[in-house]
Amino acid sequence: MYNRTRVKICGITRVQDASHAAARGADSIGLVFHQASPRIIEIEQALEIRRILPPFVSVTALFLDENEDWIAQVVHRLRPDCLQFHGRESPEICAAWDIPYIKAIPMGSTQNAVEYAAKFGSAQGFLLDSNVAGRLGGSGDTFDWSLIPADFDFPLLLAGGINAENVAAAIARIRPWGVDVSSGVETAKGIKDPGLMDHLFREIRRGDEYHEHHEKYDD
Repeated sequence: MYNRTRVKICGITRVQDASHAAARGADSIGLVFHQASPRIIEIEQALEIRRILPPFVSVTALFLDENEDWIAQVVHRLRPDCLQFHGRESPEICAAWDIPYIKAIPMGSTQNAVEYAAKFGSAQGFLLDSNVAGRLGGSGDTFDWSLIPADFDFPLLLAGGINAENVAAAIARIRPWGVDVSSGVETAKGIKDPGLMDHLFREIRRGDEYHEHHEKYDD
């Protein structure tokens, strides 16, 4: 059955970038709350972004091995729709907030993505990124997509160097539930480019149309 590819634009730091991403069709806006990240956003700015988003566009708050007090502060003040954990967090920590969460799988250092995912039974989905354990994504590097197990039977979000040049091919090959894009639409870390976002969404639609066409003829 055909499903369109969902899109999260991550590492947004400016209201105008969030507004443009939402207008072009982003399903979620990713906000980074890891102190060491160049894309870190203050809660007040995150609240400004949340206020301008139209209906049905969610806010995802991203953490990497954060202090629980900091997570609690973000959760209480921002009320994100989804949490994304990028570090070595335990399943218990991820599930502690009564908010749907995504767990990132660091494909740069994970031997078995299926076993990794099975430990996080309450996760809403899994983001496969090119990073190694304990390091944030957003590097612009891809990973070898052949490392994704054929039996990965979980909602899959593809990250790691996704941009307008490779997203249609990624959709055609992997058929992910969604793609997560950060550096692929930036002119500088945390600064998104409207033209790059426009190009990305055109290519995502092209990848989706490929699948829709082929499914019609496969039925």
